[in-house]
Amino acid sequence: MPSVNIRELRDTRRLKAWLRAGQTVELHERDRLIARIVPANGDQPPVEMPDFAARAKEIFGDRILNSVDMLIEQRRRARY
Repeated sequence: MPSVNIRELRDTRRLKAWLRAGQTVELHERDRLIARIVPANGDQPPVEMPDFAARAKEIFGDRILNSVDMLIEQRRRARY
């Protein structure tokens, strides 16, 4: 597996060539592995996101929460 140092990232031609060839590249800083750069695969299915509105309705019901009013009230309580 090819590897590059942080300073070597300036040479993007070599990095792009490895990624286009389908190779995973390790990124090192001071001889410590900090990341792996994985080539993108265009055949991946899209990620299905959860229904956040349905979750909020399940938790809070039909209540309308005004977060600004809640924040102001909490700050009033925190004053000495």
